[in-house]
Order: sequence, then structure tokens, then C-alpha cells
Amino acid sequence: MGDSFISTMQSRARRTVLLVLFLATAGFSDSCLAIDSYRYLHVTIDTPWWIFLFLLPAVLSPFILMAILYWRFANKKRRTEEHHEG
Repeated sequence: MGDSFISTMQSRARRTVLLVLFLATAGFSDSCLAIDSYRYLHVTIDTPWWIFLFLLPAVLSPFILMAILYWRFANKKRRTEEHHEG
């Protein structure tokens, strides 16, 4: 009983110390002030186009893969049907 109580208190103390250190570090850093701003993001008029061009292959690749797989297995099915007929 005593060992589990001590380990629980040690883990709580460790979490408290880490929380205090995190808050102290965040309070003294300048980068925490820029979390909600565009200071480090260089947004231009070309940005939506770059996002579009980046996401276009991610959206279209499943359809391309689906067409390739459909074409491949359709040919296999046709070959197996021809093989069984003759």
C-alpha cells in the first residue's frame, strides 16, 4: 500500500514540475505569441494554387488506382473465361 502511494505522489510531483517548467518556458518565449498569427507563414496570392496542386494528386490517386485495378482484373477475368471455354 505504501509503495503505490509513494509512486503516485512521485508521478504527480513530476507532472507538476513539468507543467510549471512548460508554462515558464512558454511565458518567456516570443514564438508563443505567434501561434495565432501569420508571422511565420508567408501567405501570398499563389498559396491557394500551391495547396490545390499539392492536394490534387492526393484526391485523384485513388481514382487512378481504381481504374488501373479494374482494367487489370477485367483482363484477368476475360483470360480465365477464354481459358475455360477452349
